[in-house]
Amino acid sequence: MQPPTQVLHQRLDLDGVEVFYREAGPPDAPVLLLPHGYPCSSYQFRNLMPLLADRWRLLAPDFPACGYSATPYDFTYDFDGYADFLARFVGHLGVERFALYLHDFGSQIGLRQAISRPQRITALIVQNGDIYEDQLGPRYATLKQFFANPSEEALGTLAEAVSLAGYREEFLNEVEPAVAARIAPDLWQLHWALTTPLRKRIALQVIAGLRENLAWFPHYQAYLRQHQPPTLILWGPRDGYMPEGAARAYLRDLPDAELHLFEDGGHWLLETHLQQAAVLIRDFLGRTLSDVQQG
Repeated sequence: MQPPTQVLHQRLDLDGVEVFYREAGPPDAPVLLLPHGYPCSSYQFRNLMPLLADRWRLLAPDFPACGYSATPYDFTYDFDGYADFLARFVGHLGVERFALYLHDFGSQIGLRQAISRPQRITALIVQNGDIYEDQLGPRYATLKQFFANPSEEALGTLAEAVSLAGYREEFLNEVEPAVAARIAPDLWQLHWALTTPLRKRIALQVIAGLRENLAWFPHYQAYLRQHQPPTLILWGPRDGYMPEGAARAYLRDLPDAELHLFEDGGHWLLETHLQQAAVLIRDFLGRTLSDVQQG
């Protein structure tokens, strides 16, 4: 018998696409769905999952063209395509209701899933995921230049970020050296090793798609105002893309949300502040999901 907190590394065929995912916890327990951000994969949740798997079922898929999932040519590589992928993924596994962990671009993908099927969402955990345009940090400067003038030259500048050096910069972001030392170089080395020329073009396409995604920000906010899902906000303000104001902005639409700032933390809290975050997540899920019955 496997230990109750053992993480399993699974594969499934989803409409002809091989999907890799990590799974932990009892199959009949309340579900926490863990869509990843950029430039990452389910690998970012590898340390969190065992800390929760005694009471909850954790599911962390690699999106197509990310991690160990396949890179199909006929997949729609945009936020709608990834949101549809999430819906089909949980459907394939027979999951009817779930809490969502929203991080990085996974926040927008997850919220599109929530908007389309609000009855499925039991709770939200938001960790450095931006949906408020007026609070975008200074590291958005290059993206904003592209948004204003989506020329080939501007696109070429964005392409420079899809590199080993660019990945390293994404992971280290604005944290101080003592905190950066907790972030394993395996992160950027692994994801660069998995970045084929095709995946690099796809990543650039998704980054460029952030321009259209801005129009969705009011829709994400409207979902929160209308449905008021129980929400835990964990935030590292040393984030050049999503500073403290981006976290506090959620309280405009979710005044009852629980906000916790990790003052020396940045974009990748599960690398630098794992134990503290896990304690807060366990407490939150224990109060909100214990009685949820999965269909």
